Amino acid sequence: MKRRNNSKRISIVAVLLLVPISLIFLAFQNESRDFKISKNLDIFFSLFRELNTFYVDDIDPDKLVKTGIDNMLRTLDPYTVYYPESDADELTLITTGKYGGIGSLIRAEGEYCIISGVYKGFPADIAGIKPGDVLMSVDGASIKGLSSDEVSERLKGNPGTEVELTLLSNGEEKKITIKRERVAIPPVPYYGMIDSNTGYICFTSFTQNCVADVRSALLDLKTHNPKQIILDIRSNGGGLLSEAVEIVNLFVGPDNEVVSTKGKVKRFDETYKTTKEAVDANIPLAVLINRSSASASEIVAGAIQDLDRGVIIGERSYGKGLVQISRPLSYNTQLKVTTAKYYTPSGRCVQAIDFSQRNEDGSVGSVPDSLIKEFKTRNGRIVRDGGGIAPDVEVKAEMLSQVATELYVRNLIFDYSTKYYWEHKDIHTIEDFEFTDYDYADFYSFLVERDFDYQTLTETALSDLVTTAKREKYYDLYEAFFMELQQDLSHSLSQDLDLFKEEIVGLIEDDIISRYFYEEGMIRWSVQKDKQVIKAIEILNDSQKYDSLLTFSSRPSI
Repeated sequence: MKRRNNSKRISIVAVLLLVPISLIFLAFQNESRDFKISKNLDIFFSLFRELNTFYVDDIDPDKLVKTGIDNMLRTLDPYTVYYPESDADELTLITTGKYGGIGSLIRAEGEYCIISGVYKGFPADIAGIKPGDVLMSVDGASIKGLSSDEVSERLKGNPGTEVELTLLSNGEEKKITIKRERVAIPPVPYYGMIDSNTGYICFTSFTQNCVADVRSALLDLKTHNPKQIILDIRSNGGGLLSEAVEIVNLFVGPDNEVVSTKGKVKRFDETYKTTKEAVDANIPLAVLINRSSASASEIVAGAIQDLDRGVIIGERSYGKGLVQISRPLSYNTQLKVTTAKYYTPSGRCVQAIDFSQRNEDGSVGSVPDSLIKEFKTRNGRIVRDGGGIAPDVEVKAEMLSQVATELYVRNLIFDYSTKYYWEHKDIHTIEDFEFTDYDYADFYSFLVERDFDYQTLTETALSDLVTTAKREKYYDLYEAFFMELQQDLSHSLSQDLDLFKEEIVGLIEDDIISRYFYEEGMIRWSVQKDKQVIKAIEILNDSQKYDSLLTFSSRPSI
């Protein structure tokens, strides 16, 4: 009995001795870390001072420090970003979708910048600026040779201030003075009934208060008594986590977990649940995603999938499972920093790339298949982590042909649409528009006038093969074979335009429609031929198929 008590006393003493030792060790670790930080900051300051004093040329302190910070953050992840005071508007645009300006998009073309798009109802649109107009000067100063970023900065400014522009529009020079406004990029560029049963909402960004626009669209659609809803978040790069929770709450009732966050700083760990009554918790729902659906889009798709609230259709999403917050720094600078990973209701983290484990050359890789885990939805369906949200029904987007890609990337479709717009001023409704065979022949003539030519990937590969064969001295032995192959594989523009007519006409029609009816018109036009939308309607119309997808773990693909 006494021995047992002595043993207990010894154990207590041992624990009491270990506690101070562990605390001392932890304190030493913290002190060592703090010392390293202090030491390296001192080294950085000393190095900067010496450069400023002795470097042969004058240095720009702001530029040098910005470069140093950017390169330092590049070793972490691409979402941790430093914003100097001059770039404050960029962060505001990301979070709010608003900026002070005229409401136009520009891109560099040759020595000048060209208007590539205008937002409906904002100053540029009201002033009559059209896509294709060439911007010559801003406030009397030529913009010749300036980058699109430099020109964009000149166009932006405080709401209420004026800016004078000189433009070349349809061959005529004109000067206009525009009063800048607070431009708000709409998060819902289009919604509507795409057939008698199906309501459709195109949702493009999770900016501040975007849920109000989605809610308004959903309520308006419900006045048409839809039997089903399609929520299109393809190419939606995300935004505010809080808005993602609110979007899910439109379709899911209160007290349902949507997402949880976990990071190094425990005060940022949180579980987010729905808090309100849903606008409609029962209507059949299809959510469209693709490879550019990221972050908050994946939270919405993941929650809808895990709660078995709707069917996810399209392609695997981007795989961004990291959360950022903005932290104010000195002198009106800011840091957007990754603080946590997020997890869907089933417990999945959809992060595809592990930035914490870099290769020796600094590159990063995807999460290996061996580390991918299985989770279960509310109904017991199997879902997996480690690389975005996998759709319940996979419908892959079709790849463009080489000729269509060249026409689009080299802005020839854009330029032809500009020509078409000025030659067809009598189109007042979408129903008035028809792109005929005669128009397509005119497009071919336009390409001939522009001396359009390109090399197919097949031709490029053959050219590389010929170069290699000549270097290895095989070409002379098989010259006739190579000559015949080159002749057989050479492309013909007229043949390619005929072979890939459907997809080229689709691109032309979308661009032309946007000239008359803006982005909303283009979406309304193109959605009728969209294969992923068509598949969603097919599944929603088949209630037995829809229910089975939310019950079983099988994942059909087409």
